[in-house]
Amino acid sequence: MALLGWSRHSAAVERLRTSYAALPAGAPVRLAKPTSNLFRPREAVAADGLDVGGLVGVIEVDPVARTAEVQGMCTYEHLVEATLPHGLIPLVVPQLRTITLGGAVTGLGIESTSFRSGFPHESVLEMDVFAGAGVVVTIQPGDELFDAFPNSYGSLGYATRLRISLEQVPPYVGLRHLRFDDVALLSKTLAAVVESGEHEGERVDGVDGVVFSPHEAYLTLATWSTQPGPTSDYTRQQIYYRSIQQRETDLLTMEDYLWRWDTDWFWCSGAFGAQHPVVRRLWPRRWRRSDVYQRLIGLDRRFDIADRLDRRAGRPQRERVIQDVEVPIERLPEFLAWFDAEVGMRPVWLCPVRAKGAWPSYPLPPGATYVNLGFWGTVHVGPEAPDAPLNRAIEAKVHELDGHKSLYSEAFYDRETFDRLYGGEHLAQVKATHDPDNRLTGLYDKAVRRR
Repeated sequence: MALLGWSRHSAAVERLRTSYAALPAGAPVRLAKPTSNLFRPREAVAADGLDVGGLVGVIEVDPVARTAEVQGMCTYEHLVEATLPHGLIPLVVPQLRTITLGGAVTGLGIESTSFRSGFPHESVLEMDVFAGAGVVVTIQPGDELFDAFPNSYGSLGYATRLRISLEQVPPYVGLRHLRFDDVALLSKTLAAVVESGEHEGERVDGVDGVVFSPHEAYLTLATWSTQPGPTSDYTRQQIYYRSIQQRETDLLTMEDYLWRWDTDWFWCSGAFGAQHPVVRRLWPRRWRRSDVYQRLIGLDRRFDIADRLDRRAGRPQRERVIQDVEVPIERLPEFLAWFDAEVGMRPVWLCPVRAKGAWPSYPLPPGATYVNLGFWGTVHVGPEAPDAPLNRAIEAKVHELDGHKSLYSEAFYDRETFDRLYGGEHLAQVKATHDPDNRLTGLYDKAVRRR
């Protein structure tokens, strides 16, 4: 991917400023951006929103310093295209290609390296934020705005430039898939891997897991490798998540490892028939991508396709349960037992994370091990589906277990609880400084579903 350079970046920021100046005085500020990785109701995008069309690339890569200057709307797919030829990658690369760097920083990305590298914002060295007051503010770790920015979802402004640390990586990744019949033993093993950074004497560079049933769960341990060999390709007929059940070891290229979950959107491509052998042969490889499936979901929501088919077949109404939550690792077996009994969705993705610092808008204790659980699908619940009973129950259980819930999907907290969990009072103080006219939508209004 061609690098933009500083002059083109400056021109893009000027376009952004011009679009802000053209807005009516006091009008709400939003991005003129039709796409989103969010899974909650959104208002229609205003045609006269902020012009971020020029903020989608990599400005420069410094292989010696192991840093990159990246625009806020640049996707991780394009970022990796620029860094991997130098043998470098971001310290945390979220699972899906079209997640943007700015989106991951303001919305909390996570991946298999998060047990040692934390969240994406924890490798940001400096950042330019276009604040609600219409000015670009340069901030660094320790600055009030910087520390409040993670999990603010655009309520404090939008990142236009980020300087991030990179790590050196070899060409290959060796995988070990460890099966567990007992989630308690999995949790104990996972805690030991996170603490030591190794398993049975072998270094672990990345770790995540999949729970297929109460008695079939796996940890996948990834080790960066210079040793070549036959590599698997899960962009063709084979499906990555199925290989976890079928193989004890595997070898992928670094690029294929980074995007191993994107081809089938973890396992969600099955909802569109893309895992059927015949359909898969006919489905173009360039369309086996998370953003394509997400557009199909958008069409389904727009035209109520699945709901109409359910009604025709006499099936109960569906509730969409699309959530990522973090629970303390010692509470993982308890949450999974409850989830099996009350929700019953499978598979469930597991990913350990340790925050390096204290972040007021997502206050996980620094150094404590949490496990992210991702579950994405629908459950037939009947006429109460519009009231989201399962989502509400998950939210309450996570709270009970001293966990936290990501805000990219639907949330139902009352204002008092929300502010207590997500540092609402502090966030309001920072917002008052950098958005004194309240032109950016507040976090509660952005994140909580209104009824």
